Amino acid sequence: MKGVIVVDKNNNKESFMAMPIEKHDTAAWANIANMKPICNVSIPSEVEVRNAKEWVDTNQK
Repeated sequence: MKGVIVVDKNNNKESFMAMPIEKHDTAAWANIANMKPICNVSIPSEVEVRNAKEWVDTNQK
């Protein structure tokens, strides 16, 4: 039974889905400046792109 999620009263799938894995409010796409009309791809503002680049540059390993 590959790909089947077993849900019982002790292992509730909804409780795991409620906990966010990442903090998305600081992501570069959180402050959308524009949207591409056909494919609905979000384009972040220039400030958010600079913030994301700065974060990557300071957190490199």
